[in-house]
Amino acid sequence: MAAKLLTAREVAAIKTDGRHSIGDGLYLEVVGNARRWFTRYTIQGRRREMQLGSATDVSLKEARELVADVRKTVKAGIDPIERKTAVEIEEAKTPSFGTFADELIGTIESGFRNEKHIYQWKQTLGDAYCASIRKKAVDAVTTEDIVDILKPLWATKQETASRLRGRMEKVLDAAKARGWRTGENPARWRGHLDHLLPRRQKLQHGHQPAMPYEEVPAFVGRLRARDAVAARALEFLILTAARTG
Repeated sequence: MAAKLLTAREVAAIKTDGRHSIGDGLYLEVVGNARRWFTRYTIQGRRREMQLGSATDVSLKEARELVADVRKTVKAGIDPIERKTAVEIEEAKTPSFGTFADELIGTIESGFRNEKHIYQWKQTLGDAYCASIRKKAVDAVTTEDIVDILKPLWATKQETASRLRGRMEKVLDAAKARGWRTGENPARWRGHLDHLLPRRQKLQHGHQPAMPYEEVPAFVGRLRARDAVAARALEFLILTAARTG
C-alpha cells in the first residue's frame, strides 16, 4: 500500500526526530531543529539515497518536483547522484578572466560612486583593452599577458593604464581568494610591474598655461556678464582659488 501523501501542514507538524515518509518517494529527516529532504531509488541493482536539501531552503512542492526529476532520470538509465556530481565538477571549473571579471563587477557595483564608475570598470575590463585575456582561464593569466595589455597604453594614456592595472589586480586577487589562483598577482605594481614598466609621470601632458594675473579682473568682469551656470562656477573657483579636483 502506498504511503499517504502528506500535506504541507502535516509536514510542518512533524517534530519527532527520525526519518518520515512524506509519500511518493519523498522523505523528511528530522534531527533537532534540522530538517532535510531525501529520496531513495534503485539503479542497476544498487539502492541509493540522494539528499535534496534543507526543508528551510526547499519547499515541499520543490522537493516533490526534485523527486519527480530523480525518477525521470533513473528511468532514462542515468544515476541522478552521478549526474549531480558531474554538474558540480563542471561548475567548479576555473572560469575565464572575462567571466569572473563580469561576475565581480556585478558583486561589487553597489559600492561604486555612480553609473559612470560602473561603466568605466566594464569598459576597461571588456574587449576594449582585455580582449586577449577575457577567454583565458583566470588561473592562466601571466605577467606577460598583463604587460602586453599595458605597454601600448603606458606611453600615451598612463592614467587609463594605471586604473586598468589596478582593476586587473583586483580581479586576480579576488580569483585567488576564491581558490582559483595561487602565487603572486601578475598585475601587482610594487616589486613586480614597477621593474618592467617605466615610472608613471604625474603630469604626462605638462602644466596648462595660466592667465597673467593682471588680466584676471577684466576676465571676471566678462564672466559676470554671462548668464550661465558654468560662468558662476568658474567665478567661484577664481574667487576661492580652488582646484577642479
